[in-house]
Amino acid sequence: MIRLINEDGEDVGIVSLSEGLNMAATVWLDLIEVSPNADPPVCKIIDYGKYKYEIQKKKAEARKKQKIIEVKEIKFHPNIDDNDYEVKLRAIRKFLDEGCKVKLTLRFRGREMAHQDLGIKLFDRIREQLDNMNKVEQFPKMEGRQMIMIIAPR
Repeated sequence: MIRLINEDGEDVGIVSLSEGLNMAATVWLDLIEVSPNADPPVCKIIDYGKYKYEIQKKKAEARKKQKIIEVKEIKFHPNIDDNDYEVKLRAIRKFLDEGCKVKLTLRFRGREMAHQDLGIKLFDRIREQLDNMNKVEQFPKMEGRQMIMIIAPR
């Protein structure tokens, strides 16, 4: 037994499966199960191609409404000059205002590995100078020869 909805969208009622298939065949359409978890299952008489097309359109519309958050990366060195630092800080602010996450990468070369405290101080300085409108998603951590921190807009 199934609950049948005809091609006009009207509820026919509860009928047998064979009767539903016969009704669909008389109007040259398909019998599609739209709600299998209902008791009894709900079936509809419609064109299957049209049904697939409508589902595809709904999925595309849902994808359009999704907001994709990009991750922008800015690279630093431990002994960065003040002017370079200010330029990169402006870029970080711009990216955060656009709604992007910012991945800060601090690359250590050679003997700089012995002075990882400089990297932590640099990241702390960046965090202090950015407004409280942003949150640190990943605090500074070492990955090989580089230190990484991720900042996201609130």
